[in-house]
Amino acid sequence: MDLFSYAHEMNDAQQMKPLAARLRPRTLDEVIGQEHILGPGKLLRRAIEADQLSSLIFYGPPGTGKTTLAKVIAGKTRSHFAELNAVTAGVSDIRRIVDEARERLLLNRQRTTLFIDEIHRFNKAQQDALLPYVEDGTIILIGATTENPFFEVNPALLSRSRIFPLHPLTEEQLRQVLQRALTDQELGLGELQVTIDPEAEEHLIRYADGDARRLLNALELAATTTPPGPDGRIVITLDVAVESIQRRAVRYDKSGDNHYDTISAFIKSIRGSDPDAALYWLARMLDAGEDPRFIARRLVIAASEDIGNADPQAGDGGRFLLPGAGAGGHAGRAHPAGSGDDLSGFGSQKQRGVLRHQRSVGGDSARWTQTGAAPSARPRVQRSRQAGARRRLPVPA
Repeated sequence: MDLFSYAHEMNDAQQMKPLAARLRPRTLDEVIGQEHILGPGKLLRRAIEADQLSSLIFYGPPGTGKTTLAKVIAGKTRSHFAELNAVTAGVSDIRRIVDEARERLLLNRQRTTLFIDEIHRFNKAQQDALLPYVEDGTIILIGATTENPFFEVNPALLSRSRIFPLHPLTEEQLRQVLQRALTDQELGLGELQVTIDPEAEEHLIRYADGDARRLLNALELAATTTPPGPDGRIVITLDVAVESIQRRAVRYDKSGDNHYDTISAFIKSIRGSDPDAALYWLARMLDAGEDPRFIARRLVIAASEDIGNADPQAGDGGRFLLPGAGAGGHAGRAHPAGSGDDLSGFGSQKQRGVLRHQRSVGGDSARWTQTGAAPSARPRVQRSRQAGARRRLPVPA
């Protein structure tokens, strides 16, 4: 294969990538959002520009730029950049990269930066295999995860890394991403002459819910499946946008921080006599597929412990056989009928995050710092053990 054939094939391969991959920023100035860690004078930006990185872990929801930041570092650093995906990699891959890194360090005095995507998918043994080489500087580790690193990454590895949380993009930032995609002639949709109606643009941005990848995938699907008009332009209408992105993606998990933070916000809304907020968190859990029996148990606990004698009827066991909206509204001192029992259309609403004061008290997400210091224990487990110990105490005569 000659040089021209290779360049032609590389160009074809680039065009075959999804729009979100083609538009991935290549420099820090092209990154949209995350000003809290990439703004002028911020620690991470200074470290990247000076090529003086220590081990890092990027945490955040999908589509916020974790892999993008790793790619930007790859283009900026003078060290050798290696990449693994924890879904398919194992200890043998780690050892191979470490052996190459040692040889490179001895012969060329060049360090190695290892990026591991989805690092939470590594088990304890696989994460432990990284420890000695992160400790002695053989490799600089960059991990990316959508899960809480304080739960999913070994404390020993956390203590050797700095944790940088990434936030969902705002609507204005998503609008910048969309406009870049529509106007970029080389990598975007500029050559297709795409026009998007204002209502369609608002719909895509609202339903992307802070996820740039989700926005670009929906935009690409709408643009490539809509036939051009007589003037050769492709017009994306509201109907096309609705079909392209459909419903919101609910960020929820059955055993992680979202699970505990959401039920905590639900109970605290009831405790604060706010029926509308209680119904919102109830709808969010039901829409995400939470087990109704779990919600019913927490309602019974709230009725007996938090409400108690203030409203003895709240603990009526038969009341909790009613639909959850009625129970939550009653426990939250709902206003007269019609205050919010209808949960239809919940999927079209903007999903807001759980505020810090509403989160589970033992949730490590409320104590994220950039120091990399991990809690020594999981308060949630400790509380469960303490509660069990209390239950086993003898009852006084």
